Amino acid sequence: MLKSVRNLLMILAAAPCALLAASPTPTGPVQIDGAGATFPYPIYSKWFAEYNTLHPDVRINYQSIGSGGGIRQLSSQTVFFGASDGPMTNEQIQSAPGRILHLPTVLGGVVPIYNIPEVDAELRFSGPTLADIFLGKIAKWNDPAIAKDNPAVSLPALDITVVHRADGSGTSYIFCDYLSKVSPEYRSKVGVATSVNWPVGIGGKGNEGVAGLVKQTPGAIGYVELIYAVQNKIAYGSVRNLDGEFVRASIETVSAAATAAAEKMPPDFRVSITNAPGKNAYPIASFTWMLLYESPKDKQKSRLMADFMKWALTDGQKFAGDLGYAPLPQSVVDLEMVALKKLKTS
Repeated sequence: MLKSVRNLLMILAAAPCALLAASPTPTGPVQIDGAGATFPYPIYSKWFAEYNTLHPDVRINYQSIGSGGGIRQLSSQTVFFGASDGPMTNEQIQSAPGRILHLPTVLGGVVPIYNIPEVDAELRFSGPTLADIFLGKIAKWNDPAIAKDNPAVSLPALDITVVHRADGSGTSYIFCDYLSKVSPEYRSKVGVATSVNWPVGIGGKGNEGVAGLVKQTPGAIGYVELIYAVQNKIAYGSVRNLDGEFVRASIETVSAAATAAAEKMPPDFRVSITNAPGKNAYPIASFTWMLLYESPKDKQKSRLMADFMKWALTDGQKFAGDLGYAPLPQSVVDLEMVALKKLKTS
C-alpha cells in the first residue's frame, strides 16, 4: 500500500513538468519574423492577430514583400519562416542551408483585373487571349480575339496598358503557370517563375501596387489575388477553364480546382492546380505555402510555429471565406498534421 501511494505521488509530481514540456506557452515575450507573398497577406494578418489574442506572449511579424523576397530571406536565414505562392524550385531547396517544409495554408484565385471606363459588363477571357495580351500581341480592347469572347459587349478602340508585378511574385508564378499551360508561345517566351522578363507593360510592387496602377490607368489590365480586386472595387473577368466553361473566381470555384489535386497530393505538397479539370473549376487557382526549416536552431520558435500551424489548419480556416480564400480540403489538412511532426521542436 505504501509503495502504491509513493508511486502515485511521484506520478503527480511529474505531471506538471510533463504538461509544461508539452505546452507551447513561452516563458516570456517572443517575436517570430517572417516574410514573403502578398497573395495571402490579408489572411495571414488576420491569423497572426487572432493567434496573438490567444497567446499574448507570441507575436508573429510578417513582411509582405513578395514570394521571391520571402524565399531569399528564408534562404539567408534573416527570417524564421517564409511564404510563397510558387513552390521553391529544386535548385532553391538544394542551396538552402537546411531541409525546408512546404505547408499549404489556404487556396486562392488570381483574377484578371481591368479598367475600361466605357464598359460596365463583366468581361470573359480565354487563356490564349490573355496570353497574347501579356505578350503584347493584342494591343487594343476591341481586338477580334477579345470581341469573340465577349460578343454582347461593345468594346472601345482603347489602347491596352499591361500591368504586371515588378517584384518576385508568387502571384506572377500562378498567372504564368496558367498561361504557359494554354499558350506554347507564352511558355517559350516568358515561362514560369516568380520573376520573368515581361515583353510589355509597367510594373507594380505587390498585389497592392498592381491594383493601384490598374485602378488609376484607363485601358489597363493586370492580375491580382481575388481579395485585392474585391477590396479595391476593381472589375475582374471570368476565365475559360479546361472544360471550356467561362468561370468567375469564388470560394466554390477555387475549391473545385483543388479537388483533383487533393486526391493526388505529393509528399512535399509542391503541386500546381492551374487549369484543373472540372466544369466549375476556376483555372487560375493555387495553394499558397508557408515555408519552415525542419530543424532550425531556435527550437522554441519552432515549437511555437508548429502550434500556430496546427491552429491555422483547424480553427484558423474559418476566417478564409470572409477574406476571399477557400479553406483547405480536409484530406490535405490531415496530411499536413502528419508532416508537422517532421519539425524539430526540442
